[in-house]
Formats: sequence, structure tokens, C-alpha cells
Amino acid sequence: MTARSLAEVAPGVFVAESEIWASNTAVVVDRSGSALIVDPGITTAELDGLVAAIRARGWRVAAGAATHPHWDHVLWHPDLGEVPRFATARAVAVMAGDRGRSWAEAAQAAPGLEEELFGVLAALPDEADELPPPAPSGIAVLRHDAHVPGHLALAVGEALLVGDMLSQREVPLLDVGHAGEDREPPSDPVGDYRAALDLLESSAARRGTRVIVPGHGPVTRGSEAIAVLFARDRAYLDALEREAAGGEPTTDARLADEWVAQQHAAHVARLRALAG
Repeated sequence: MTARSLAEVAPGVFVAESEIWASNTAVVVDRSGSALIVDPGITTAELDGLVAAIRARGWRVAAGAATHPHWDHVLWHPDLGEVPRFATARAVAVMAGDRGRSWAEAAQAAPGLEEELFGVLAALPDEADELPPPAPSGIAVLRHDAHVPGHLALAVGEALLVGDMLSQREVPLLDVGHAGEDREPPSDPVGDYRAALDLLESSAARRGTRVIVPGHGPVTRGSEAIAVLFARDRAYLDALEREAAGGEPTTDARLADEWVAQQHAAHVARLRALAG
């Protein structure tokens, strides 16, 4: 099997990009070679390639982490080992309630995945400020409810792994639910998203973050570029609310992507429905 290419974007933080949706897998490795796998990948070939890359480097998988309970972030490979795959308690609950629908979506998009390993997550204690053992030490935990309840971000040195947030490729993706999902979407998805941006930005400023690793799209480097990410996403939310209230259509270069434009249309429809 061909090993996936892993680029070191910050000390001890390696990233591989998926062939689907520019998704990112992160591997956090300490000095002993103990590794945390964050959002392992999507296709069977990518998962096989991740195993090959880890073996080639002599790393030992200690734990996994899912940034949030959407199908493309809760996959696993048997050769990565029977280790805890951490997620927030809220994310574990969402996954448990939506596993059947989510697995059907995964099996259609990426055939050949291991169903018995799908969405097997270990809930983090609510009071935990860092990932517990056996994960490498010193990985800080941030929780919020933007995009989906129980979203997780991880701060590792100068890097912040943010899951499906702060993407150069996608506008902010609000929690507006999925067809067939047995869960009511929130009553203020924009407010939830703004609160998450505030949380992540304050953490980035406090920790001196220099690298943002999103769930989808390019890694962003440098404090000025990171500030632009936050400003751009807040500007989108402002424009979205104006459009939903009857104002001019939102303009954002990311809406040129057909799939992103579809998500934007769902945002507008949801906000108008909430306004009654």
C-alpha cells in the first residue's frame, strides 16, 4: 500500500489532505513517537495509506479524536489499533442518535469502510481541559456547538486543530440539521457560531497560535492570515442575516463552489423559517 503524504505544519503536528472535499487528517506526535490521530480520513485507500505512513515512521498510535460527529470525521482502520477515540460527550450522544443515517451516507460516499468501527467514540469528561491518557500530553480541549453540538477543537503548541471551522474553502457551515436526522436543530445557529468564533479567537490570541488546521481546505499560517479568517467568517454571518431578513444576496468568493452555495441556501431557508 502507498503511504499517505504527511506534511509537518507545526512542531509535532502533521497533516494529510483527503481526495474528497479537501478534508484534512492530523497526526500529533510527541517526542517518544506516541501519536494521536485526528479525523483519520475518508476512503479505504486513505485509511490504508495512513496506516502505512505511521508504520514507516515508527510511530505508535496511542489514541484517536473526532472533532465532531459527522460521518467523515468518525472513521477508523483496524490496524490503527483498539485505542480510545475521544470526542465530547455531546458529540458521542449525537453520533449514537444518528448512527444509522450517518453510516448510510458514509457507505454510499466511500464504499468498503469498516462499519463495526464507525463512530465508536469515547466521551471526554466534561471537566477535562486536556485530552487524557493515553493521548500525548498537553493537548488542550475547546468545546462549542457551532456546526454541530459538541464540536471539539484541539490546541497543540502553536497549532489549533479546528474541525469544520475557519476554512478558506467553505463559508461557516451552520447547524441546520440533516434530512432524516432525529434531532431538532438549534434555535440560534448564528449565535452558536459567533460564540464559537469568539472562543477560538480568544484561545488563539492567548496561546500565540500561528497555524490553523481546518477540517477542509488549506492550512492557514501566520497571525495576520488567521485574523483575516475570523473577520471573513464574521462578515459572512453578518451578510447572511441581512439576506435572510430580505436584504441583498450574500457575496463571498467561497459561494462560487456549487456545494457551498447549496449550504448557504439552506442557511437562508433555516433563518427565515426561524423568523416565522
